[in-house]
Amino acid sequence: MDLFEKLRTAKGALGQYSEEAHGYYTFPKLRGELSAHMEFNGKKVLTWSLNNYLGLGNHPEIRKVDAEAAAEWGLAYPMGSRMMSGNTDQHEQLEAELSAFVKKEDTVLLNFGYQGILSTVDSLLNRKDVVVYDEQAHACIIDGLRMHLGKRFVYKHNDIEDCEKQLVRAQKLAEKTGGGILVITEGVFGMSGTVGKLKEIVQLKEKYEFRLLVDDAHGFGTMGSTGAGTGEFLEIQDQIDVYFSTFAKSMASIGAFVSSTKEVCDFLRYNMRSQIYAKSLPMPIVIGALKRLELLREQPEHREKLWTIVKALQGGLKERGFNIGNTQSPVSPVFLSATIGETSQLVVDLRENLHIFCSVVIYPVVPKDVIMLRLIPTAMHSLEDVETTLKAFEQVAHKLKNKLYAQEIYDIHA
Repeated sequence: MDLFEKLRTAKGALGQYSEEAHGYYTFPKLRGELSAHMEFNGKKVLTWSLNNYLGLGNHPEIRKVDAEAAAEWGLAYPMGSRMMSGNTDQHEQLEAELSAFVKKEDTVLLNFGYQGILSTVDSLLNRKDVVVYDEQAHACIIDGLRMHLGKRFVYKHNDIEDCEKQLVRAQKLAEKTGGGILVITEGVFGMSGTVGKLKEIVQLKEKYEFRLLVDDAHGFGTMGSTGAGTGEFLEIQDQIDVYFSTFAKSMASIGAFVSSTKEVCDFLRYNMRSQIYAKSLPMPIVIGALKRLELLREQPEHREKLWTIVKALQGGLKERGFNIGNTQSPVSPVFLSATIGETSQLVVDLRENLHIFCSVVIYPVVPKDVIMLRLIPTAMHSLEDVETTLKAFEQVAHKLKNKLYAQEIYDIHA
């Protein structure tokens, strides 16, 4: 068989819809200034689909620093990997400030979030080690585990009883192999918004010997009294052995970091292949991240505004009978029962007629005949935006209940 033949017949769970979905349901284009109101398909829409939690992406101080840094340094400097020729005082300053903020001894900057956590997992483990991880761990964690040559055990989402059961299995195996145990979970799960059972997991350290890695991409900047993340929120930050987050959410940028003890970070610096053999983060990204971290620390009003919107949106949805799951974070899922056909019409109605743009999640991410509309509140939104959205969702729910989306056909080109 020709290598490419399978690509024509087995397009994948999402790829099978590519011809009908591309450019509208998938790979849509939001145009205009980064804000709560942008343009989609020629219309102005209220968007709930940007991971710009604190509204820093278009903050005037951020824009100014980004522009000045780009003008001064360009995007080329520094050239080469950090190990060879791409290290700077600014890179080390950012690592030091991040370490102080998340209360860890040391930090390693990473070029990308997805690549960063994948590489962290890969670097920490050898074939003797055993992994125990939450079944709803992000795809980047799963891809990191695919590179692991040792054994791994998955536990039911946020199920501590099952987590302990898998730890028992892991401990028996680790005793035979002579390896260690790594437990991996998330601070905030990005689809459901639920908070990982970190406090309960660290309590298991009293009975089992393991290290804990937490991916806190959605918790960093949003959770905790200072925004230092879910560990701070749950008051167990010191019990997280390896803390990871990305700049792509609250920092509204690109890049990531991993924080731990100096010993662990030194090991990662000299063994993480994705960083050893990759170009260093460009200087404007680093300087921009320093400014973003400064605002995150010194201007809590952005986080306070975010939570005002979060509480109004989630409270309003629950008051109107919507199922938003068990979210304890800004991530705001709305679960509805609908077929694929109804879903397509619902989304078009939201975007074209009600002028609401949010992400839609379908099977296999959620069960068949269930859809999830994923809303991401930000400090850019207003209470008026919340009220507009609640009214729109009431209309959507009414049409779903009365099977109108199975009868009416909305044209995406209208």
